[in-house]
Amino acid sequence: MADKSNITLYSGGHKGAEAEFGKLAEEWGIEEVNISFDGHDSERTRGIRVLSKEELQKGDVSMEIVSKRMHRTYARTDKIRKVIQSLFHMVNNGHHVVAVGWIQEDGTVKGGTGWGVELAKLFNRPLSVYDQDHKAWFSWENNQWVKTQPVIQADTFAGTGTRNLSDDGRHALRDLFTRSFGPKQA
Repeated sequence: MADKSNITLYSGGHKGAEAEFGKLAEEWGIEEVNISFDGHDSERTRGIRVLSKEELQKGDVSMEIVSKRMHRTYARTDKIRKVIQSLFHMVNNGHHVVAVGWIQEDGTVKGGTGWGVELAKLFNRPLSVYDQDHKAWFSWENNQWVKTQPVIQADTFAGTGTRNLSDDGRHALRDLFTRSFGPKQA
């Protein structure tokens, strides 16, 4: 079991899964860094780190590459680009990437969460996704999704996911924290 005093969560503080990651990190006494940018409304106020324009640029990638990798088209708005850029910083800082959402038939994960998952694959990070339809955890191993019961063992982890967090998803995250870090702090 990891020493909680040396653990840092990197997230975005968005409504849903990311806010839940932050809430749990606070309950367990884990440091929380929420990557944000000007114009972004975060549900979490603890550990906010607003990226400068120059920092955001470090996570820039062609929207054509994102669309090709994700097998879908994204709107070319400034906001979605900033979200994609901020996901780079979350995944780049978090050794283990944990997400909540829906794994699709093509192996990608639905929505913007999917880009964080694809970055984890590209960066060869340990990757775990709770699929809300299957009500189960899956890890990316040998280029395929394998049903698992993940444990966070890295000193840094990225937590991301859907805005539409189900009660099962919320429960799965709480169980993950208990498995990984023991009982929450009193």
